[in-house]
Amino acid sequence: MPFEWTVALRFLREGRFQSLLIIGGAAIGVAVVIFITALVNGLQANTIRRVLGTQAHIVIRPTEEVARPQRDAAEGGAVLPRVEARAQRLRSIDQWQPLVAMLDGLPGLTGVSPMVSGPGFAVRGDATKAIAVFGVDPQRYDRIVSLTERLVHGAFRVQANEAVIGKELAQDLGLAVGDRFRLVTSEGAAAVSEAFMVTGIVDLGVRDLNRRSVYIGFRTAQALLSLPGGASQIDLKVTELFGAEALAQDLQARTGLTVESWMRTNEQLLAALRAQTITTTTIRIFVSVIVVLGIASVLVVSVVQKRREIGILRAMGASRGKIQRVFLLQGAVVAVVGSVLGIALALAMVVVFLDVARNADGTPLFELVVTPWLFVGTAVGAIVCGLAAAYAPARRAAGLDPAQAIRI
Repeated sequence: MPFEWTVALRFLREGRFQSLLIIGGAAIGVAVVIFITALVNGLQANTIRRVLGTQAHIVIRPTEEVARPQRDAAEGGAVLPRVEARAQRLRSIDQWQPLVAMLDGLPGLTGVSPMVSGPGFAVRGDATKAIAVFGVDPQRYDRIVSLTERLVHGAFRVQANEAVIGKELAQDLGLAVGDRFRLVTSEGAAAVSEAFMVTGIVDLGVRDLNRRSVYIGFRTAQALLSLPGGASQIDLKVTELFGAEALAQDLQARTGLTVESWMRTNEQLLAALRAQTITTTTIRIFVSVIVVLGIASVLVVSVVQKRREIGILRAMGASRGKIQRVFLLQGAVVAVVGSVLGIALALAMVVVFLDVARNADGTPLFELVVTPWLFVGTAVGAIVCGLAAAYAPARRAAGLDPAQAIRI
């Protein structure tokens, strides 16, 4: 075994109690970093899945109609004191078919679904409920919001005069799969009413959405909402969630349409996610600082305790570089052993958390995001911290004068 390794391991064995304490501290630090990171990542993934699982990442709509004054004050003309905003009606996106074809070939998108949506009423007997009508292509829309996975009863089938409705709406109207109800809209000059059969009941995870969501066929909605051949919006799903806003701005500049991403419509959610990320980073920094100070303090004490041995080694011909490497190796060994034990402890903490934190139905509260890169990154960070902590004591040990060290 090389000289530096022999001396470093011997020093660690001689100060066994101190070595065990600092290895234990490093292991706890590594375990806390891994567990907190996995916990927050899992919480964020669960929050994003619950919030964004029922909506598109990016929505493209027609530009809003703006009422303008009849005179221009800059030209000296009279300006009307008040301008009434023009009533917004359900409008189609111009040339939406070529736009969908272009979006289908755009990298970074995993789903493109044109939609016709508008308000209406669901009527069964004496019961009437205000609803939101969504005309969709099932194959395309299932890539945006996986209604197939959210079905409680029936199937996601929306052919002519077929509808999939929310669970709460089904309860309010007393509907089951195979039952019929009337859907009334008034987007045109007169109210339009058609009968639909329930083919599926979905649970979107939000009671308000379950109470007002009705999904019908795309072409059926075009006729029902007086928008023949049109699409009121185009829903997109992206591969990189946090790149949605940049992509939305690029699409708005290219198309001139109104393009909104989830980052703009869910600003409070985004702020909460950023706060969680900052909190996790702060915890990791403080834990790293504590581990570094712990290793450094133990090695400083070791330098003081081993002054005579260091002086003898220097007198026997050991160079300053070899003495410095002895203490650097001690820091590395402490970090490596602490990382291995910390990873094992973190895995045990994850297993206990998943076993204890459960919903009322026995399912896990949420899954923790544990990846091999989390273990590797934390272990590498711990080793770097161990070497950084050992650097100052190693320089001090290498700088000792052999004659004075032996005399003391």
